[in-house]
Order: sequence, then structure tokens, then C-alpha cells
Amino acid sequence: MRFLTKISGLSAIALAAAGAANAQDSLGNLEVIGKPTEKSLGFQPAATELARDLQGLDNMILVIITAIVIFVTALIIWIMIRYNSKTNPKPATFTHNSPLEVAWTLIPILILVFIGAFSLPVLFKQQTIPTADVTIKATGYQWYWGYEYVDHEFGFDSYMLGHPATLTDDDDGVEPFVRSADMDALLERNGYASEDFLLATDTALVIPVGKTIVIQVTGADVIHSWAIPAFGVKQDGVPGRLAELWFTAEKEGVYFGQCSELCGKDHSYMPITVKVVSEEAYQNWLVDAKEEYAGLDTPLTLASK
Repeated sequence: MRFLTKISGLSAIALAAAGAANAQDSLGNLEVIGKPTEKSLGFQPAATELARDLQGLDNMILVIITAIVIFVTALIIWIMIRYNSKTNPKPATFTHNSPLEVAWTLIPILILVFIGAFSLPVLFKQQTIPTADVTIKATGYQWYWGYEYVDHEFGFDSYMLGHPATLTDDDDGVEPFVRSADMDALLERNGYASEDFLLATDTALVIPVGKTIVIQVTGADVIHSWAIPAFGVKQDGVPGRLAELWFTAEKEGVYFGQCSELCGKDHSYMPITVKVVSEEAYQNWLVDAKEEYAGLDTPLTLASK
């Protein structure tokens, strides 16, 4: 990935010198859908089947555990009233109650079996990786993400907007990692709102809507974690290992995520931005991206001797 990054960087510099536009500029303004909302409860809008499954499972378990809490609380209150020293001055002398003991053993088992009958299919669906329409390798670095479109042999790095790596001579007033009017202006120049500070990146992962996306996740130095709440996906990236996750985004828009594994001092400055676009827009972006990041129309092949 670092080799590809160097090639991408040299290509990007050459194109910039020639006045070429950034490939992502052609995507236009997309609605921001998946993002945290201040002082809100609940989940972000589900944008995939996996996210809907997880949210439905969570709602079902919430009902079950709420009923258990109410029952246990009512039972404790009833025991406090019925068996306190005033209302029951002479305590009972029995040591056990076999039917009751069987009941409080079997009922929790049945509840767990019921929950497992719904949760295990959701887990198996996440872990069964389908055939990909688009395969992307995501590598976590301290503290940014590197993406490689493995089918087209190009890649790029993705830094949080406001990171020193994203600043140019036009951003003299911007202090890295600090919210300010200059930082807001930087976000707006890149097509984001000021409240997207700490969420937006200089380059976003671009994927087509309605297609099966497989993300191969790994780490280059320490353990990182690639997570998009609105997609219902989260996968640790462990150095030396390659894990996979999948999803199919159902609505065009911008979705934000974060590295979700504590990975060092700048862990909180390692966001993820995904732009879901139409198939036509994706194909147009792909043409520009191959040129900008030195990608290939076909995979590399070895010449025969």
C-alpha cells in the first residue's frame, strides 16, 4: 500500500501542476445521512440490510430486558413489603423450593435460546462474505486510513480535514485539529458543513449504490478498527492479518465513521468518510481516479519469459 501511495502522490502532484481537478470534485454535493447528532438518542438511519437487522435485534432485546428489569424490580418491592420484620415477625424455616428452583433455571435458558434464535442468523449473515462487486482494502495507519481499489490497482490515503497533511499555503490561518473560523472555511471549501469537523476527510471512499462492497481490513502498525454505524459494520484491522466485512448501501449520500479501536494519541483524529453515489457517477469517478492515482484499467499481469 505504501508503494501505491508513493505512486499516487507523484501522480497527484503532476496532475495538480497541470491544473487537473481532483477526481472527487466531480461527485457534487451529496446529502449527509450517516453522522452523529448532538443530544440525540438511538441509532443513525440504517442504510444497509445489515444495519436494519442489528437495529431490529437491539429493539427486540431492549423489550426483553426491560420486561425482566420491571419483573425483578416488582418482585423485590413485593418481597420487601411482604416479608419485612413488621409484617412477617416469624420467618419461614424452609431451605429450598424445588419447583421454584427449576423455574428460575429453565426460564432464563429459554429466554437465551429465544434471543440466540434471532441473533445468530444476524451474526452468520455478517460473517458470510458474498461475491463482491467492488473490493477495497482499508489499511489503518497511525493515524489515517489508506484505501486500495484492488481491482483497478490504485490507492490513496485519507486524512481528517484539518490534519497537517491536508493543509496548503492557502490554509495559513488554520491550526491543525482546532475548531476555528478558518477551519470552518476549510471544511466548506471541501463541500462539508462546519459541524462536520472531526468527521470529514480530505479524500473519501467512493462506492456505488446498490452494489455489494467487500472491505478487506488490516493494520500497518497497531490494531485499528474500521466502522460505519449507518452500515452496521465494524471490523478490527490487526497487523499481519486480513479480515473482511461486507455491505450494500441502499441510498446515495455521505456517511461518516471513526476508527473504533484505541490506537494511540491521535486516535480521535482518524475519521472515515464514505460517499455513496449512483453507478454512473461511480464509473465517471473511477475514470478520473485511475488517472489521478495512477490506476490501471486491467490488473497487472506478468510477462512470460
